[in-house]
Amino acid sequence: MNVIIIYAGIGVLALIIGVLAGMFIASNKEKQKIRNSESQAAEIIKDAEKEARTRMKEADLEIKNKEITMKKELEKEFNRETREKKNEIAKTEKRIATREKKVDELLERLEKKEITLEKKGEELEIQKTQLADKTSKILSELENISKMTKDEAREILLTNLEKELGYEMSVKIREYEEKMHDAAQQKSKEILAYSMQKIAVDHVNESTVSVVQLPSDDMKGRIIGREGRNIRTLEALTGVNIIIDDTPEAVVLSSFNLLKREIARKTLEKLISDGRIHPARIEETFKKVSEDMEEELRKIGEDAAIQVGVMGLNKKLYPYIGKLKYRTSFGQNILDHSIEVATITAAMAAESGCNVKLAKRAAFLHDIGKSVDQEMEGTHVSIGVDILKKMGEKPEVLNAVEAHHGDAPFNSMEAVLVQTGDAISASRPGARYENIEAYIKRIEKLEEISLGFEGVEKTYALQAGREIRVIVDPGKIDDKILPKFSRDIAKQIEGEVDYPGEIKVVVLRETKAVDYAR
Repeated sequence: MNVIIIYAGIGVLALIIGVLAGMFIASNKEKQKIRNSESQAAEIIKDAEKEARTRMKEADLEIKNKEITMKKELEKEFNRETREKKNEIAKTEKRIATREKKVDELLERLEKKEITLEKKGEELEIQKTQLADKTSKILSELENISKMTKDEAREILLTNLEKELGYEMSVKIREYEEKMHDAAQQKSKEILAYSMQKIAVDHVNESTVSVVQLPSDDMKGRIIGREGRNIRTLEALTGVNIIIDDTPEAVVLSSFNLLKREIARKTLEKLISDGRIHPARIEETFKKVSEDMEEELRKIGEDAAIQVGVMGLNKKLYPYIGKLKYRTSFGQNILDHSIEVATITAAMAAESGCNVKLAKRAAFLHDIGKSVDQEMEGTHVSIGVDILKKMGEKPEVLNAVEAHHGDAPFNSMEAVLVQTGDAISASRPGARYENIEAYIKRIEKLEEISLGFEGVEKTYALQAGREIRVIVDPGKIDDKILPKFSRDIAKQIEGEVDYPGEIKVVVLRETKAVDYAR
């Protein structure tokens, strides 16, 4: 057993020695391979460096060859340009020499002519002296014959000539005056005709209704609301009569006030687009549209000023100008009228030699008072002058605005032209429609009468003036006196306004309480 163990130990030891010997041999082989690889790598690097040096030498040689070629080309080009410039200089010198020769010849001829003229001048002086002597002798002989001096004879001749020609002179003067008057008339007509030809504004009588299209007829019920609360809120806020009839997919807004009608139209369109229609949403939308309208009016005024070419206006004037788009006079849109008057006046000023910028500026602003004359006391002329004074306009502009209806004397020719341009724009066929103006004045009178009663907050004329809707302060007017209140308004209307048919007076008193759940 021990022998077996000894032999087994010897076998294991031999195996271990064999493994270690194999590992040693393998290690030597690997080291030999590494040494061979390093030797090959060194040779490759050496060859690469040699190849790189060779290529660098070739590149340097190629660059030098290119430089030599470029130098030769540049020298060739330079020589060519030098030859061309030398040729041009030679030609120029030749031309100068030719001109100098011609100038010398011309100077020589002038010198000869100058000598000839001097000789002729001397001869003329001699002849002039001889003529004066002869004239003196003739005058002396005439004085002896007529027994009058030269001055006496001249006086007699002039007196007789004046008597003979006096009548003819007066006739001629009168003829010249008539010709000048006719020419002035013709010129003024030409100026007016030329100025009117510049007008390109088509006037259409403003309507008193707007139509709002609906996506479907179901929307009409939503606009009316439960027990009519939505439509009542809309009419109360906007002051516009909302007519819902059998017209398919359409609602009609009726009001003489274009600005109120436009705000109502935009409010209703936003509500229809949004889909949420109830009193609180209506009030919110109306407020937002009113605020947006202020910015839109400013933009309209600014665009109109740019269109006409009136620069340097106070920015606070733009909203006033924008409001003119929503005002009419005898059916004529005031903003279009102002633009037209500015165009006519500028053309007349240019033809007559006046200050075109001043005339155009005054004409464009002449009706600015009409933007707020419904809200303030006084004529549109006095209101307009007050507004322009606050905006820092020049006295010449103020005078033209104040004088365009004859309320003040004209201080300049430009003021006269503004009045003329206003008259042309207003009087040409189709520009105005007096029946609409009379109708609007009647509507304004109805609202003015209603607002004159104590306790009235707002008043709106609806249905083309056939109804006046009056909203009163619930704290001042009691429900018990509403019948008498409406009757008093109706009596005053009967006494002060001329109208066809009848006018319905509706007095509204509403108490509203608002709170918020948080």
